[in-house]
Amino acid sequence: MRDDKKLKAAIVGSGNIGTDLMIKMLRHGRHLEIAAMVGIDPESEGLARAARLGVATTHEGIEGLAAMPVFDDIDFVFDATSATAHVKNDAFLRGLKPGIRLIDLTPAAIGPYCVPVVNLEQHLDQGNVNMVTCGGQATIPMVAAVSRVAKVHYAEIVASISSKSAGPGTRANIDEFTETTSKAIEAVGGAARGKAIIVLNPAEPPLIMRDTVYVLSEYRDPAEVEASIMRMEKAVRAYVPGYRLKQKVQFDVILDDAPLNIPGLGRFVGLKTSIYLEVEGAAHYLPAYAGNLDIMTSAALATAERMAQSIIGL
Repeated sequence: MRDDKKLKAAIVGSGNIGTDLMIKMLRHGRHLEIAAMVGIDPESEGLARAARLGVATTHEGIEGLAAMPVFDDIDFVFDATSATAHVKNDAFLRGLKPGIRLIDLTPAAIGPYCVPVVNLEQHLDQGNVNMVTCGGQATIPMVAAVSRVAKVHYAEIVASISSKSAGPGTRANIDEFTETTSKAIEAVGGAARGKAIIVLNPAEPPLIMRDTVYVLSEYRDPAEVEASIMRMEKAVRAYVPGYRLKQKVQFDVILDDAPLNIPGLGRFVGLKTSIYLEVEGAAHYLPAYAGNLDIMTSAALATAERMAQSIIGL
């Protein structure tokens, strides 16, 4: 058991996600405090902002973090870089400090997928957890909400985000986004088969994040399924206040007189559930329309805070 104190964390990646996460931790960190912000560009706006807020910085990447005096005291590292960079960062940090905890905000998925309201309690002792993707954090709770009351045969999600909120990292990882999200729909959401689609919406003014979730499950009373979805919406809102159902959940009973164009599923009898979501950002650093980034930083902080609480022994 650790003393009742705040544990120290570093953020690797000084872009939009890393900067927003830093501000969230400074404002709302209960069991964690930020000790360092790490980047690779000495002219980075995120590093400059961190320095103005009194946070130690380095522009020499993960090697620079290891050389900082505070490194020995760091318990958590949030990686907000890219899938490729995270693989290298994990190996480097693990070689220096095997017990360090990594919270992976990239699609690298070295560690298990983690969606706080669904499976965080199962992974409190993991050295590396993956926060899936923004689309995964928004939609997998809804798939899981259906899955806990009915067997889910297939789930498909469509995440629509403003193109202005998709930075270089997101654009470079589109393939990883779809693959990681699809796998997590199955591994965490409980669907036998999952599919993910991302849409970058160029509309002006920018639209906030919208997500559509289609679930094909065995038949259950729609009222029971809807009640489970409503409970899950409330649970996610506890750490993402801008998360909400956009409209009433829709249900369709499917009979066996028409085959479905889903490989491996064939004819289907059961319930189709359609869920429409909206995610508005808290605007701590990013604009309110960037709910896709806000839900990632919120989920990552909620995960690390719960892990820190477990380490401290509260």
